[in-house]
Amino acid sequence: MTDMELIARWIPRFLSDHVLVERNLSKNTQRGYRDSLELLLFYIARKCRKPIDSLRLSDVTPERVRLFLQHVEQDRHCSVATRNQRLAACHAWARFVGSNHAEYLGWCNAIRSIPFKKAAQIPRDYLEKAEMDALLSAPNRETAQGRRDYALLLFLYNTGARADEVARLTVNDLRLHDSQPYVRILGKGNKVRQCPLWPLVVRQLAALIVDRASEERVFLNRRRQPITRFGIFTAVKRCASKAGQTMPGLLNKRISPHTIRHTTACHLLKSGVDINTVRVWLGHVSIDTTNIYAEIDLEMKNQALRHCEIFEKVPRKQWKGKHGVVEYLRSL
Repeated sequence: MTDMELIARWIPRFLSDHVLVERNLSKNTQRGYRDSLELLLFYIARKCRKPIDSLRLSDVTPERVRLFLQHVEQDRHCSVATRNQRLAACHAWARFVGSNHAEYLGWCNAIRSIPFKKAAQIPRDYLEKAEMDALLSAPNRETAQGRRDYALLLFLYNTGARADEVARLTVNDLRLHDSQPYVRILGKGNKVRQCPLWPLVVRQLAALIVDRASEERVFLNRRRQPITRFGIFTAVKRCASKAGQTMPGLLNKRISPHTIRHTTACHLLKSGVDINTVRVWLGHVSIDTTNIYAEIDLEMKNQALRHCEIFEKVPRKQWKGKHGVVEYLRSL
């Protein structure tokens, strides 16, 4: 067995050299690849009854990868989307190995030939205007945490930003004193987009960052440490639970920071903003991603339906002169 055949040689090179240095992928993608390959290696090691450090590339057969994906769905009770994410990591790793060593091109093609599984499209939850207003009314603005939560919800709704993007936001990213205040958001693929801010959001953020240095994070937790995306998720859930006491319909929806992102997109479309502007607003690379939001609003569909509604023609009654005019009018 040559050193090149050992999996232990390829995993660090893939994650450190390729994913981090060559491609500079986001931390979430790095963690996703890392976790997927870790699960795969533990599974293969159990199947082969070998230590992980002794595994060879030839141990990772297409059949074992398929069994691993089946294990992800059936034993770990993961969704089809998660199954496909694990497979995407396997594809990327195999492509890296094949592109760096021609001897393993056959193995690479065999792994990459495993298809993704088609998943049913589940309608995405979003909030109607009254529901969003109820959510914004939930935080107790008499407390520091409540003021932070209110500013956080407003910012999420204004910008449609992802939780991870909001967690990374620094004071230097805010342009609150410009003639048109805006925020710089670092999104997926290290792409920067600019989003205008409502005057109400500007006031709330200005009060939140008083005496903060430019490199400090905008949103902090109760310990004055930078809030994480999990902390943002918890804050949104806490406010949604409280809002559900006055608007019970909210309790039937799975509300998260991403739900507010969907809400922003739907409300922009309903207000007449063109879909390409919404794409730029949300930081989507492809307009196909944004088109999802054009599919989920029943009110917009009903409005479109009314434009082409067909009405049954009712034959007009003819006056044949057999009765008087008054009798004719009363018969209509």
